[in-house]
Amino acid sequence: MANSIRIAGIMRESIVDGPGIRFAVFCQGCPHACPGCHNPETHDPAGGNEISVDRLLEEFDKNPLLAGITFSGGEPMCQTEGFAELGREIKKRGKTITIFSGYTLEQLLKRAKDDRYTAELLAMCDVLIDGPFIQAERDLTLQFRGSRNQRVIDMNRTREEGKIVLYE
Repeated sequence: MANSIRIAGIMRESIVDGPGIRFAVFCQGCPHACPGCHNPETHDPAGGNEISVDRLLEEFDKNPLLAGITFSGGEPMCQTEGFAELGREIKKRGKTITIFSGYTLEQLLKRAKDDRYTAELLAMCDVLIDGPFIQAERDLTLQFRGSRNQRVIDMNRTREEGKIVLYE
């Protein structure tokens, strides 16, 4: 068990990091280093601070109005074991999970074949915002994402229908 996650910070109440009022965890470390990234301070994997999954849950549990949690970054799919542990506890509470990843769903599904924690995170995920931020595709009018190439995927319907279904 990972028991901790290296984070850049948290936002206790966010309405821009997924549907409803969300507790957002911004992980530390990102291999993508997209030009124009909204959170460039999260790129260094040695930056930020380690925090226990239990401590994150304590903070999450302080607000009964939360719809769920968002794993953002940085790149949460670089810390799959810790986020899977956190995700299991969030699901026990009946809350939703939104994940932002610079990887596409197709890349993550391929990775999930060899990484059980990636597979577990994808299985728990309700909404996935996938793909790298591309400066030339930047669009500030988009909901939950920064560039037009990124998709907001309804993972529950995607699993049910066996094809990618975008979140409405």
